[in-house]
Formats: sequence, C-alpha cells, structure tokens
Amino acid sequence: MKTNPNIKEFFESYSKKLQEVLQESDWSPIEELATDIQNCWSDGRRLFLCGNGGSAGNAIHLANDFIYGIAKMSGGGLRAISLSDNSAVITCLANDIGYDHIYSEQLAVQAEKGDLLIALSGSGNSPNILRAVEQAKKMQVKSFAVLGYSGGKCKEIVDVPIHFSVNDMQIAEDLQIIVGHMLMQWLYKNRPKK
Repeated sequence: MKTNPNIKEFFESYSKKLQEVLQESDWSPIEELATDIQNCWSDGRRLFLCGNGGSAGNAIHLANDFIYGIAKMSGGGLRAISLSDNSAVITCLANDIGYDHIYSEQLAVQAEKGDLLIALSGSGNSPNILRAVEQAKKMQVKSFAVLGYSGGKCKEIVDVPIHFSVNDMQIAEDLQIIVGHMLMQWLYKNRPKK
C-alpha cells in the first residue's frame, strides 16, 4: 500500500495546534466550574448543557458522563440534563416559537435558582445559545460557556467564559469534550464517600 506523506503532516499539524491551545490555556475558569459542579452535585441541584451540531452531541455525551461516570454507582451521579437531546421538544419549540428559543424555553420550565448552565459553542454567536444564557441570568442560574474563535457575544454575557482562542471548529469541539472529561475525572476522584 502506497502512503501519502501529506496525511502524516496534516495529522501532526492538527495535533500540534490542539497541544498549543491546551498549553496556553487559563485553567482558573475551569477550576471555578469544577467547584460549582461539585457543590451543585452535593446540594442535589441540576446542571443543564446545550449546544448546536457537534456541540449538541457533546452536550449529550457530557450529560451522560455527569449522570453516571462521575459516581459509577446507581443513583449517585449528578442531575445533568442535555437540552439538546429531546428532538420532539426541540422541533415543537422551533416550530411554534422559533429555533432561537429551543433552549431558553426549556430552561424557563425546568431550571431553578441555583442550578448551573454550560453552553457549548464554537463561535459564541448562536442566537439560541445567547437566549439560553439570558434566560439563565433571569432565573439566577449561573452560566458557563466553553467557546472557540473570539468567543463572540456569549463571551461578553455569560457569567464565566471558558474561552479557547482557536479558529478551528473541530478543535473548538475537541476542547469541549476535553474540558468535560477533565471535570468528569476530577469529580469522580473527589466524589462523596458513601
């Protein structure tokens, strides 16, 4: 089989870009998120996640990790809800009141003061993400956002931005999962002893 040297160069370039972003990162907002999730968990409050496209898939993935992966025992996990996972609710809201409201309306019904929101967005400019953050503020739900590119409008309005300045959507989405997995492993290591 003939090999293409350009493939190896491309893969090395991608991994180098990802490594550079990780090495230059400010971990303090993620430390704050870890502490807030741990408190949310111990108090029995809820954590909501949302995103679009690949970020929606990441929201669903991370909700699973927080429900079971942080405790690995029946009933021991965090009350994590991905606002991206119910296609019936999403299509109903998109059809009846508009796609921009698919997450904010779910929060308006399900969230309570003291809950947490993690928004996942490459650009930070998606109207449905911005509305979700605005709804969270109205309800005193602390909001975090994992963002790429410039961070967009979301970086300005979210309570705690976790911003990776990378102009690459796939690496921005990789970083969402990396942050989520770091949190999952830290929470598991620091889980309540029962």
